[in-house]
Parts: sequence; structure tokens; C-alpha cells
Amino acid sequence: MIYLDHAATSWPKPVEVIRALTDFLAQAGGNPGRSGHRLSIAAARTVYEAREAVAELFNAIDPLRVIFTLNATHAINLALNGLLKPGDHVVTSGIEHNSVMRPLRALEKRGVRLTVIRCKPDGSINMPDVAQALEPGVRMVVVNHASNVMGTILPVAQIAAVAHRAGALVLVDAAQTAGAFPIDIDAMDIDLLAFTGHKGLQGPPGIGGLVLGHRVEAAEIEPLVRGGTGSGSESESQPEALPDKLESGTGNGPGAAGLGAGVRWVMTRGIDAIRAYEIELTRALMEGLGRIPGVTVYGPDDARQRAAIVSFTVSGQRVSDLGLILDEEFEILCRMGLHCAPAAHRTMGTFPEGTIRFAPGLSTTIDDVQAAIEAVAQILARRRPAKQN
Repeated sequence: MIYLDHAATSWPKPVEVIRALTDFLAQAGGNPGRSGHRLSIAAARTVYEAREAVAELFNAIDPLRVIFTLNATHAINLALNGLLKPGDHVVTSGIEHNSVMRPLRALEKRGVRLTVIRCKPDGSINMPDVAQALEPGVRMVVVNHASNVMGTILPVAQIAAVAHRAGALVLVDAAQTAGAFPIDIDAMDIDLLAFTGHKGLQGPPGIGGLVLGHRVEAAEIEPLVRGGTGSGSESESQPEALPDKLESGTGNGPGAAGLGAGVRWVMTRGIDAIRAYEIELTRALMEGLGRIPGVTVYGPDDARQRAAIVSFTVSGQRVSDLGLILDEEFEILCRMGLHCAPAAHRTMGTFPEGTIRFAPGLSTTIDDVQAAIEAVAQILARRRPAKQN
């Protein structure tokens, strides 16, 4: 079996992550922050160590400003609903995932003004268009770091510089880059970083987070959920201190343990080495698929301008049919369709059918890539009429 769906979730997980999950449940299964006994203390220590690991990876100013959520979608909703109010103006790009577009469209109905900047068909963005959209008084700019459809990497640091001159906060969706691309929220001037644990960070599903930069004050962001936090229990008002203000209810302790182990695993291997390997895999996929007659590969021509994502279509072949053949006949697991990002597919002209998406990861080998390319070539060869002598 060849697994090429790492953009959806990385697999298989490192043994260190699996061990951290089981160790938490076996040895530190108490409720963190809710009791004073040894199991609760052990659980709280594990969760805090996970915050420290995330803060170190992203160069966050304080581990307590790492807010754990269910995933990147939850983190994005927390940032948008916690900071935007009717009358605010928010700017985003034309290649965003529905985790951004759906909450923004809902907020638009409640009086938030929304501007969507058109992107080029390869997913890249013109900085003059960004500057034109960022009139004074814009409250927030929301962009993904890399498209989950084309892999296109947006110039986050440049966007942040323009946004801050207009007085806007910058929210970055790093679902496709966290753990696979160097991210320094201080150097890149990111105000809010949404990430998920189950992709490049090699963690389990059900854990992600929102990292708050120095421009975001705890007092200005409203919680999505209010309730028990284990702190300030004498009051029926939500505490103001982070992370408790934004983390009500029993958290995902095993998930935090697995996330911490995944982050440490990534840092041990080195982000630069991971990035270099994924560029090698991506380049091989792009070049191999691009040589097959009838195949159209979307996104930037340079693998260095992408996350490890290659979307393509095949002339005369429905993407759903091709994906089924790849799975059932060749044991190649990939994703087909719109990838929860209709805006991106409209941008590159593949709406409403979508594309096939090959997304390699750290468990992918060059031999896996070559086998996938050959499988696509074989499927197309069946459809070509035999040459006449």
C-alpha cells in the first residue's frame, strides 16, 4: 500500500507518538488542573510540556499563549469569532479552505465586511492587490500559509508587513505547513497562528491549537466556550488569564501528550531536513506526472514554492473514477474532489469536479512516488487506442 494522503493526515504515526498516548492513559490519566493528586499533577505536567514544545517550535513568546483546540478549524473559528465584530473589515485570499471561508461567510451575514483577494490560477497572490485591499481600518487579514489544493506557499511575512501598516492583525492557517516548513511567528510577524496536530506535526487527530503573538491581548479575544477551567472556581465568570480563558472543559490530555511527542520528533529530525526531503518528493511527482500525455498538473512550477501537495487531472477521466482505480487496483491511497476548498478550485479552474491530490510525507519513498506515477500512466494507456500498422 502506498499512502499519499498526508495533507489530510500523516500516517503511520511515529512510535514515540503512539507510546506517549498509551503512557498518558496508563500512567498520567488524571484530569489536568482539576485535582491536586499525583495523577492530575502528572497529566498537567504532560500538557504543559506539550505547550512548551509547540512554543519552542514556533518561537512563541510564552507557552501559556499556546491555546489547545480540537484542530486548526477550531482554532480559526476561535480567532475569527473571538476578535471580529459587526462593522469590522476582514481580508482573505481566493484559495482558502472552508475552515476559513465558512466562518467568514457566517460573520459576513452578521455585519462583518469581507474582501476576497483574487489569486492567480497557480494560487500565487499579487502583493499590489494585497496592498490595495488593505485600506486603513482593516481589522484582520486571514491567509493560509500553503494551499491544501495546490500546495502554493503564500508570502506570509510580506503580507504581514503590509497588513500591520494598515493596522490589521494577521491570522495564518498553518494546517499544511506546521511541522514541515520553518515557522517563526516573531520573525514572520504573525499575530495568530492556527495549526493542527495530525498532519505535519505527526500527532493524533483531535488536537491542534492557536498561538497568540504579542499584538493580541488576552482581554480582547472572546472565548468560543465558557465553563470549568480548574482555576478561579469561586467565580461564575470566565477567568481572564491564558490559556484558561480560552480552554474550558476537560481538554484532550492524551492528544496533548501525542502532540508533544510529535513536535519533539519533528524537532529532532530538523525542519530544514524535513522540508528538503518533501521538496525532493514533490519535484519527482510534478516532473513524472507532467511527462504523461493527458495529465495536467496544477500549482507553481517550482517545487520550492509548494508544500508537499500535487493536484492533477487526467483528460477524459473523472477524478472520482481515477481515485477508485488507484485505490482498488494499485493500492495507492490519495484524495479526489474539491478538498473542502471550493474557492481554490474556482481560482484554478477545476470547479466543480476537482482534482486528484497526491500528498507525500515522511513515510513516502522515491520508489512510492515512481510507482504512483507509473500507475497513472498505466491507467491512461488503457484508454488510448492501439496504433495502426
